[in-house]
Amino acid sequence: MTAILKNFIGGEWVDGSGVTRNINPSNTNDLVGEYAKADKAQTEKAIAAAKAAFPGWAQSTPQVRYDALNKISTEILARKEELGRLLAREEGKTLPEGIGEVARAGQIFAFFAGEALRLIGEKGASVRPGLDVEITREPVGVVGMITPWNFPIAIPAWKIAPALCYGNTVVFKPAELVPGSGHALAEIITRSGIPAGVFNLVVGSGSVVGQTLLEHPDVAAISFTGSVQTGRKIAQACVLSNPMKKFQLEMGGKNPLVVLDDADLKTAVEVAVNGAYFSTGQRCTASSRLIVTEGIHDRFVAAVAERLNSLSVDDALKAGVHIGPVVDQSQLDQDLRYIKIGQDEGAKLAFGGELLKRENPGHYLQPALFTEASNNMRIAREEIFGPVAAVIRAKNYEEALAFSNDTEFGLASGICTTSLKYASHYKRNSESGMVMVNLPTAGVDYHVPFGGRKGSSYGPREQGSYAREFYTTVKTAYTYPG
Repeated sequence: MTAILKNFIGGEWVDGSGVTRNINPSNTNDLVGEYAKADKAQTEKAIAAAKAAFPGWAQSTPQVRYDALNKISTEILARKEELGRLLAREEGKTLPEGIGEVARAGQIFAFFAGEALRLIGEKGASVRPGLDVEITREPVGVVGMITPWNFPIAIPAWKIAPALCYGNTVVFKPAELVPGSGHALAEIITRSGIPAGVFNLVVGSGSVVGQTLLEHPDVAAISFTGSVQTGRKIAQACVLSNPMKKFQLEMGGKNPLVVLDDADLKTAVEVAVNGAYFSTGQRCTASSRLIVTEGIHDRFVAAVAERLNSLSVDDALKAGVHIGPVVDQSQLDQDLRYIKIGQDEGAKLAFGGELLKRENPGHYLQPALFTEASNNMRIAREEIFGPVAAVIRAKNYEEALAFSNDTEFGLASGICTTSLKYASHYKRNSESGMVMVNLPTAGVDYHVPFGGRKGSSYGPREQGSYAREFYTTVKTAYTYPG
């Protein structure tokens, strides 16, 4: 019988009030594990533990924080193959993608270990004679973290690492659909030497655990990654709470990849297929709108279809697999609904979109490519979050840029071209937070800012040194020496 893995509250592993079952989407007969669910009272206990631990951790030395974060990083990297296998098994990423995500989590903790030693302030002269002015940064307090299922260790890492680095305490709610990677990360954090209460893990539903974090007056800030609809509710709750909470939202994307006539065809195809379909298209940065100018359109579509036909869709743990399963039945149903919507709207399903059977029962979907789509169709405006992309024909660069920006989202964008003129113009004029030239829209470094504009993001950027804008508050102090 599988042991039920517990929550971590106030330095102790504790039972829950229910159980979350973690099912392998590559083989739905495979139970990855069972995890204790926290209720409202346990979430409140975790918040109280984090509040009690905050004063001591906030005043801990940079060396103490460096040592803890560096230890976490070292263990993650040493166990990346093991943890990558767990991630692939519970979420459906291919094994190389899972190992790569775990490595990124380790690198993030290493980066913020260094940041703990680099946090500096400013000292200057006042406009008034005889006064000194100091500008310093201090931690904000207890931070509630609500993370999604599609990056179950990297996204928690890029929230938890800076929070601890800058002296905050944490109550972490991983996605209930894939708790295994978050639980494994929590175990590693508990061995880092941080004091009891500094870090707390509470697995459970958004309606219980998430809502408690939003309503509790001792939670100073909320960092959320997930859907636009939920993000808006979180923003409203944080503004209406007393006291108001600081909040940071990373939400959806409908990311464009522009392919110009002068693009290298092979490069453009690899960029498009990687960005749109790898990780089963379940990335907020996926390039689900392929905006292609007329001169290369037909050759590009034919080459993409040929490339998709060569890809292996199968069990995420098998060698040589390019695309794993959709994460669960609910997400698969949503993908299939959008494929039908696209057909009903008049787009041509040029490739794929069929359910696939494999050795074991799983949520397998052939990658879908639509052509003859227009930018006002639902499949071109709403985030599908699956292996589905739509090709939109554009007359020229100017029209392609206009289509690219005609969206409520603004997370990532890309262009494939050999023209320095167009590449430079697109980087300046694309209305997104991250722009790629001859690279997939999905795929970013861990030491630079991550985030978007418009409906994709709200609040300070995540990752890199810019993370301090959310996890710290600025204090200005004046001194009159007398």
